[in-house]
Amino acid sequence: MSTIADHPLRYAMANELHARPFPSVDAPSRAAYLAIKPADNAAGRDRAADRAHLIDLLDRFGAQHPQPDATHYFGTIGKHQLKWESHTEFVTYTIFGEGLAERPFDAATFGVFPSDWLEKAPGTRVTSALIRIEVAEGDDGIIEKARDWFVPESLAISRVIENDLVVAGDFRIDTAGHMRFAIFARPRVGNRRVGRVVQRLCEIETYKAMSMLGLTRVRELGPKMGEFDKRLTSLLEDMRNETSHAADVLQSLLEVSAEIENTIAQSSFRFGATGAYEQIVNQRIQVLREERFEGRQTFSEFMMRRFDPAMRTVKSTEARLQAMSERALRAGDLLRTRVDVDRSAQNQELLQSMDKRADLQLRLQRTVEGLSVVAISYYAVNLVMYLLAPLEESFGLSKAFMAAAATPVVLLLVWLMVNRIRKHME
Repeated sequence: MSTIADHPLRYAMANELHARPFPSVDAPSRAAYLAIKPADNAAGRDRAADRAHLIDLLDRFGAQHPQPDATHYFGTIGKHQLKWESHTEFVTYTIFGEGLAERPFDAATFGVFPSDWLEKAPGTRVTSALIRIEVAEGDDGIIEKARDWFVPESLAISRVIENDLVVAGDFRIDTAGHMRFAIFARPRVGNRRVGRVVQRLCEIETYKAMSMLGLTRVRELGPKMGEFDKRLTSLLEDMRNETSHAADVLQSLLEVSAEIENTIAQSSFRFGATGAYEQIVNQRIQVLREERFEGRQTFSEFMMRRFDPAMRTVKSTEARLQAMSERALRAGDLLRTRVDVDRSAQNQELLQSMDKRADLQLRLQRTVEGLSVVAISYYAVNLVMYLLAPLEESFGLSKAFMAAAATPVVLLLVWLMVNRIRKHME
């Protein structure tokens, strides 16, 4: 094949599909999971601080460092395996260890994460979980263990992946501050399949927790949205009142609209992320291919009863904000139309007033022109009389006669001159 240049991102795009491989987990074993997220501006966080925190943990065990700008790492730390992933808003740590703790879900399992290292984390804990993986030949004893380990009211348990495994959890935080998940694997199940199920459970828990941040935002917005609705309703009532000044109402409406748009801008990322996380939760549960276990509720049923209503509340609030924005926009258009009509009426009155003033000015101008003709003629007649003074002695004409004869001629000439000047100016 002839040589052809590769796109600069060809290998990067291809490798991205394999950047986050599933771990291989043998049964019996245990895992400790941790997700960390900054309290504010998680998407714009300092990712170098995340990497430095990971390297600090690796250096404590003399482990190999990740590649620069890596978003995924898998390696050995002491007697355990570590899986690290960097996501848009959070980072996750999963530590896998062989064998089972003597006491199920012993908090000491989480002690693999040093306490002083946890204190220096560049963020806060979103969630943490302890996962116990046991080998189960059959279904005997699974329900009894689940009853002892989990809260019966919240217990979700189901067969997954063609009955190769049974997973259980109650999505409650135990006294040590961790979630609990149990996996019962058939002896024939391979370690990669177990690893995929462990990864799915961690993802379900993490994205469920991240989705619930949207519900927290909704609850914060509740009082503010009630105020927006009240102010909008009041302004719309004022629009019906003929005595209200449209320009003042429009100004108030623009202020409310600006506040609503600002709220939408501040919440759009969280609402969008919540919708994306919700889809991931549902997709991860779907790929488990659940089947009911002894009549108990499955993970999908648990989410339908507990998780889905919260997500519908978030979607409803987002839609309500958009509806408020559109409502304010329509009201603003109506008010602007009313203001334009009022201004057009005012402009019409102003034009009529200007027409009247122009007519009066024209009449006044003509009056002034007439007076000007008389005044100019008066002085012009006096000048003419000086010019005709010699005729008084030569022809014996009286001064009054000459003035009477000259006045009409002077008036006509002055009028013609003034009229010509006015036409020239026009």
